[in-house]
Amino acid sequence: MKPLEASEIIKQKALEIGFDACGICEASHVGNQAIFLDKYLENGYHGEMSYMAKNIEKRKDPSLLVHGAKSVVVVALNYFPAKKQDPIEPQFAYYAYADDYHELMKKKLKLLYEFIYQEIQPIEGRVFCDTAPILEKYHAQKAGLGWIGKHTQLIIPNKGSYFFLGELVIDLPLHYDLPIKNLCGTCKLCMEACPTKAIVAPKILDARSCLAYLSIEYKGEMPLIVGGKKLDMSPYIYGCDICNKICPWNKFARPTKVEEFNRSAAVLGFRANDLMQMDEEDFKQVFSRSVIKRIGLAQLKRNFNILKLNNNYDD
Repeated sequence: MKPLEASEIIKQKALEIGFDACGICEASHVGNQAIFLDKYLENGYHGEMSYMAKNIEKRKDPSLLVHGAKSVVVVALNYFPAKKQDPIEPQFAYYAYADDYHELMKKKLKLLYEFIYQEIQPIEGRVFCDTAPILEKYHAQKAGLGWIGKHTQLIIPNKGSYFFLGELVIDLPLHYDLPIKNLCGTCKLCMEACPTKAIVAPKILDARSCLAYLSIEYKGEMPLIVGGKKLDMSPYIYGCDICNKICPWNKFARPTKVEEFNRSAAVLGFRANDLMQMDEEDFKQVFSRSVIKRIGLAQLKRNFNILKLNNNYDD
């Protein structure tokens, strides 16, 4: 089978499996992006996410992740929720409404891998979803899914930026898609809206000032001053969607059709006055299927205590 035909079949199958977009690029060194990555780490913008500085050569070249790798098949899955939280309650980032996405993404990616193996030709490869040293947004852009906005998120034209990304790195040569034009233009709404000014330049995020990083990845005592002013997490207790919500491209966002991403009772039913009485057993039960469980009860309460400094919640 010719590479072009195989590529079209793979992309069509990805949509049938339930992915919202699929593109393919060559598994090769990331070129100038490696210089950007080195500078990013040198500036300490990754904060305490030390894993970003590990396996750095593999991060710069996906062909090192799989012997004989030729192609990266990149997929996107919409998580934009059909129902939203009560706005008077502490807010969770939209992606946390879903069941833990890692498991579902990998399940769907394995279905695509098996299809390629059985219907096109036997292959060697690996499945990735936010769990390996691969520059996901870079490869999504390279594979023509969309472009990286000033807020550092991948924007898919006429669909927005509320997507999980996943990859197959395989040893099958395919026909490669071309990157598309960046259509952000002169818009800087995301940069202007960031409450901590964590977007220090277009496409450069200083995680140390980002509410998503501080509330999820950062395990220490919360700083009271961020970006030169008093830390205000309003209205978030986990993650942050401010830069996404203000992006004009997200007017095209449509609710996900993925059932597992709409089973969000734990988040939709969350009430501030329940949290401080919650014990470990309650926490595990309430958030058993959510990525929220990964930060633990103590950290969620830590976030809430910071949130209360600028908001009135009955507890």
